[in-house]
Amino acid sequence: MTPRRRVFIVGGAITPFIGKYHPDFIWKGHPDAGKRENPNIEKHLTDAIEQAFENAGVSGDSIERAYIANFAGGLFVNQLHMGSMAARVPGLDGKPISRIEGACASGGMAIVSAIESLQAGYDVALAAGAEVQNTRNAQDGAEFLARASHYETERSLDVFGFPAMFARRAKAYFADTGMAREELGHVVVKAFSNANKNPLAHMHTVEVGWDEATTIGKRNPEFLSNPELREHLRVLECSPVSDGSAAVVLATEEGLKKLGRSTEGLIEIVSYDQRTGALGRTPEQTKLVEVAKTARTAMADAKVGLDQLGVAEVHDCFAISEVMMMEAIGLAEYGKGITPIRDGVTSLEGKLPVNTGGGLIGYGHPIGATGIKQVLEITRQMKGECGDYQLAQRPEYGLTVNMGGDDRTVVSMVLKNNA
Repeated sequence: MTPRRRVFIVGGAITPFIGKYHPDFIWKGHPDAGKRENPNIEKHLTDAIEQAFENAGVSGDSIERAYIANFAGGLFVNQLHMGSMAARVPGLDGKPISRIEGACASGGMAIVSAIESLQAGYDVALAAGAEVQNTRNAQDGAEFLARASHYETERSLDVFGFPAMFARRAKAYFADTGMAREELGHVVVKAFSNANKNPLAHMHTVEVGWDEATTIGKRNPEFLSNPELREHLRVLECSPVSDGSAAVVLATEEGLKKLGRSTEGLIEIVSYDQRTGALGRTPEQTKLVEVAKTARTAMADAKVGLDQLGVAEVHDCFAISEVMMMEAIGLAEYGKGITPIRDGVTSLEGKLPVNTGGGLIGYGHPIGATGIKQVLEITRQMKGECGDYQLAQRPEYGLTVNMGGDDRTVVSMVLKNNA
């Protein structure tokens, strides 16, 4: 879809994504355990919104419509009604604010909802997303996340249901293509290396080399209980359990006039697409079918070819996901998805850098925030704001792919640099 009314990113903010092994996250091994607590979901959400307003140079009074992405606040922190939670930010009380949920694509869906509100007549909109997932143990968390699958028929796959679903994909992919599973180490090493350059990343201080990424060990064990899938997934190939938030302010040209701004120097969302497949009816284990349709439609609507993209943010919830994403967006032929990653095409110095801040594996994955973070990471690269991981050449076009569930809900966008 190409917006009939142009949509610009006025500003935004990402809070640090934190969790176990992040120096600021309190857990039983932290020296400050018992002395202070981690931020709650209200703190994450309101911080991101207030920082986004500051970055955009607006106040809450300027916002005409808002959408809050959150997947499982009612399970992890006993908090739903997230729109009303956001209304605690000064200026938002009384505004129309809705909560959006679409599993791991919730953030992308919140932005789509904001875009469509601008098409319907509003001129300034907010999309924000937050998740806090470190309040429960790993098995409880896995039980909650399994609700993004077809619970009745897929929950029995493993105690860790979603990791098992992607281990199932990995098993099928390895068997059909002949790819060696150790090749996934290229995805893992790139993710952690990029995150080490990104101070907002969950894994900013955690270094992972080739040997550790490709060898079963204390930090990289196999953990699934399903014997048919166990060998096809290891810990470092998974996105971590993260807490965090992100928020973005969008406006039409008329909205910019209301704010006393021009389009100069702003990043534009020139196309978007959203698709939803039926739960429990994944048509292909070795291909991300909905991702391919969504990403390619967004590029076609923007009239932008893959060779015009200067950066991409794709949904690497597991290492095998990034491999399959390369094929889905058209960067590699089927069975060759590891090639651009292994050959450096997707590195910070490559022809099409992918997941420059670490992706979900290195940056982290607070579910509701991820799709918004992807858009803001493209924006930050286009504006030259990424510090140690800033690309040598600011991209003219960028692509995001935010995937919910097992390729069941997908949002993709193309951004243009007007600077």
